[in-house]
Amino acid sequence: MNLNTRQQQMLDQIQAENELKISDLKDRFNVTEMTIRRDLEKLEKLGDIRRTFGGAVWIGKDVTLQVRSGVLMDEKIRIGKQAAAFVKPGESIFIDSGSTTLQVARNLTQIPDIIVVTNALNVATELLNANVQVILTGGILRQATASMVGPITTETIARMGFDRVFLGATGYTPQQGFSNSNLYEVEIKKLAIKHARESYIVLDHTKFGTNQLFIFAPESEIQHVVTDQAADPHLLAGLQQSGVNVVTV
Repeated sequence: MNLNTRQQQMLDQIQAENELKISDLKDRFNVTEMTIRRDLEKLEKLGDIRRTFGGAVWIGKDVTLQVRSGVLMDEKIRIGKQAAAFVKPGESIFIDSGSTTLQVARNLTQIPDIIVVTNALNVATELLNANVQVILTGGILRQATASMVGPITTETIARMGFDRVFLGATGYTPQQGFSNSNLYEVEIKKLAIKHARESYIVLDHTKFGTNQLFIFAPESEIQHVVTDQAADPHLLAGLQQSGVNVVTV
């Protein structure tokens, strides 16, 4: 999506300041309030900002799924295989968007009678020709992550109950818990955890010790973490002391 000079300047400013007001933008650029609202609507479609009453806030920019899919693939494949081994025949599970959660989906095709609910197009496509019942949540498509978000997505998840949910994370610290760079994705993760019997975080070692803007779960809400053997042993030990089942592969 191409941005004009004013829109690019607005994007740079909101990234630096985290929040902007329509009244300030109108004065700075000497345009009408309607013009500013149209600009913010366009920027929101990029997935970088979220409009609020009277302005907009920065919600972070994800590394695209295409880029993430080519990083640490050996580790992600092992993590996905191990995480999928927890799923039992006949269970209903939720899988969110991500390159590691995709690897979970790839190892579910031989488990009978399961139902997979997902907001991720890559997960649904992976299971398209498998003997697995798939339910897509619907919602607003985010191109960067090939995921569906927004009120339609949350309303769908709120009507369901899952045996297990498998979620990615872009950050974990003992102080923050598990975090993500995008507010829309965080809303989905929080709701999935709330409606699950057991919650699993699948993440590679590079996410440990990293803070992201939006927290979606403290350690107390997560039952299992599956990661690779290069993860910080002190942080893993802290998770185990908090009662989390930590599996390294």
